[in-house]
Amino acid sequence: MPKAVVLFSGGLDSILACALMQEQNVSLTALHFLPPFHPLPKKDERFLPRKMAHQLGIPLKIIPLRQEYISLIKNPRYGYGAGMNPCIDCRIYILTLARNFMERIGADFVVTGEVLGERPMSQHRQAMELIERKSGLTGRLLRPLSAKLLEPTWPETQGLINREKLLAIQGRSRKPQMELAAKFGIREYPNPAGGCLLTDKIFARRLREALAHGEETVRELKLLRIGRHFRLNSGRKVIVGRNERENRIINNLSRPADTILEPVDIPGPTVLLLNSTSEEDTLTAARICARYSDCKQMSEVKVGVRDKIFLVSPIEDDKIRNFRID
Repeated sequence: MPKAVVLFSGGLDSILACALMQEQNVSLTALHFLPPFHPLPKKDERFLPRKMAHQLGIPLKIIPLRQEYISLIKNPRYGYGAGMNPCIDCRIYILTLARNFMERIGADFVVTGEVLGERPMSQHRQAMELIERKSGLTGRLLRPLSAKLLEPTWPETQGLINREKLLAIQGRSRKPQMELAAKFGIREYPNPAGGCLLTDKIFARRLREALAHGEETVRELKLLRIGRHFRLNSGRKVIVGRNERENRIINNLSRPADTILEPVDIPGPTVLLLNSTSEEDTLTAARICARYSDCKQMSEVKVGVRDKIFLVSPIEDDKIRNFRID
């Protein structure tokens, strides 16, 4: 039985790529690469790749992308897309990791759900050939949804895969994929989403600003996904939770060098002051905390900071605009 590694997002294209391989009795292991700024799932929503892999009966391995990946984002050889998305560099990197995993488990080839012409930066023919070559997967990278439009791969020429059962989908229309899903009896699959957060212009602005201030650890990039962000005159950052869930995440991602602030005896946000011992920073963060509490109209609000309570006035809107990052 042929053995393959499949890049698995949990979206329709990767689901169909798996179904096409299962139709040809290929043993699959799914890989999902998790960047620090992966969008948070909605409340009570199951992690999509795990859910869809379970439905397909495929084992899933989740690989977090850490500091090496962040360095790639800062200095991509092949440039950015519309936001801070280094799609070609990213694709080369994760496919190189997939090739290493393929070799480690003794698999024969790598499968992706890529569709020729679906994405402007990384899925035109020239880019796809470059990515295949640079990742060290020449001949071993099978894209079953568009395979008949591409050169035959090693598993096809060796008879492991029947090329006639592969497809020739191209372009951005989802109609062929939806028809194929119906053919396979796949009724539950996610709607198209916004994709990588790096393509989002607001998030890209946050990321550029953070990197410009030397904030480039995995934790600091995870924090970019949530809350309201402010940059104080000292250069330190303040993050304000917008709901109970974000408040919980802020607490979980805080470190001893940080300061956590919360309103006392009234509803309000959890506020994180990153890596500062300055009393001026703490008072400003406390005033920001008061501004986003349920008592922002009061002249003074109690804000708890470590084992102390500060009585502060909510910061004025015209002043807070000077600190706002996004």
